[in-house]
Amino acid sequence: MTATVADPTTRATVGDRVRAGALLLVALLQIVAGGLGGSGAFGLSVGVVARENTTVVMPAPAAFSIWGVIYAGFLLLAVRQVLPGQPARPVHRATGWWLVASGVLNAGWILVFSAQAVVLAQVVIVALLVVLAVAMARLTAHPAADAADRLTLHGPVGLYAGWVSVATVVGAATTGTFLGAPGAGGVATVLGALVLLVTGAIAAAVVARGAGALPYAVSVVWALGAIVVMGPPLAVVVAALVALVAVVAVLARRILTAPPGRRVPAAFG
Repeated sequence: MTATVADPTTRATVGDRVRAGALLLVALLQIVAGGLGGSGAFGLSVGVVARENTTVVMPAPAAFSIWGVIYAGFLLLAVRQVLPGQPARPVHRATGWWLVASGVLNAGWILVFSAQAVVLAQVVIVALLVVLAVAMARLTAHPAADAADRLTLHGPVGLYAGWVSVATVVGAATTGTFLGAPGAGGVATVLGALVLLVTGAIAAAVVARGAGALPYAVSVVWALGAIVVMGPPLAVVVAALVALVAVVAVLARRILTAPPGRRVPAAFG
């Protein structure tokens, strides 16, 4: 028997079904909140608020289109978990409520940021990153059983966590500008470069050992590349490129050092 279905001796409980239903609900909630936040239907649009507090580590606006992929992957993940044989699986029990919390926090961040409560929004996104880190750690303890797990569980969570890892750093810079710190200049450039280097080191460590390594790395590289495209000061460009190369090199090493038949599983965990 594969691990994609629950052990037949383990029946789904009411709690399992409630959890799976809640996950599907927040997957839809995120999409609605994202539409409201992007259109400015609730306060200002997320993009407008970000541009009003621009920093040297701000990604190009087009980079935020990755949210559409993240939402689609999260919805696919949620739909699969309500299917027969899925709710009682140990991996879903270990990660499900953490993923529900991530959806609630993400929707909350969108609405709070759109209302220009930038400091509160930063607190929320840090909480979101912590929740996703726990979910990633628990997925690491439950290796993907097959391609379905890799594509509809480890993949979406890795992509989500990778983007939020960099978005938290960008949000911290945005919050500093909102509070009156310079968004550009010597101090901002030095701090921005240092933070990107630290972010790259942490991301490389996640890619080396964590679940969803490939999609996590794709998100991080996408975000770092989008920062470079914006044409920040040279120190920030160099730091972003160093971080980007580190993440790619660690991912390549993880894949290439795995046995030939295990390289795809090694990339997803």
